[in-house]
Amino acid sequence: MNVLLVYPKYLGSFWNYSNTLKLISKKVTVRPPDLNRVSEILPDSWSKRMVDLNIAGLEANDIQWADYVFISAMYIQKRSVDKIIIECKRYNKKVVAGGPLFTKEYGKYLDVDHFILNDIEITLPLFLADLKSGQPQIVYTTRGFANLSQAPVPYSYLLSLRGYTSLLPG
Repeated sequence: MNVLLVYPKYLGSFWNYSNTLKLISKKVTVRPPDLNRVSEILPDSWSKRMVDLNIAGLEANDIQWADYVFISAMYIQKRSVDKIIIECKRYNKKVVAGGPLFTKEYGKYLDVDHFILNDIEITLPLFLADLKSGQPQIVYTTRGFANLSQAPVPYSYLLSLRGYTSLLPG
């Protein structure tokens, strides 16, 4: 299974500090926290690539390579998310989405195939089990909370560290 993890661009907000970061030759402060956690939960046997659109562009060959495209986003990234989904659907790719934007507005995203909402340490394994059995659902959610002391450490091995100010795991 080939999985592309895409973190949308922050468009003109305090989240990206774009003008300040230019002074120190960096593009963004921290690595994508949710997608780093997702990459650690996905099976080791799967091939994974990650693109942070705050650092690099999304290439057609990355989308074409993928069987599934995972997106995690906040509301401030909505315009970027819309563009990503359009590109993925142009290549008939399955889109899996999570994060605060989708938790609140998943009903507005009819082109997303699967939603992994709330604590991904709980909901993502449910999706993976259903995917393995050939019966994935559209929405995975929970009212419970994950025990983060048992969660895998997100190492960010899929990303180059050059564009980030923080070397801490996302």
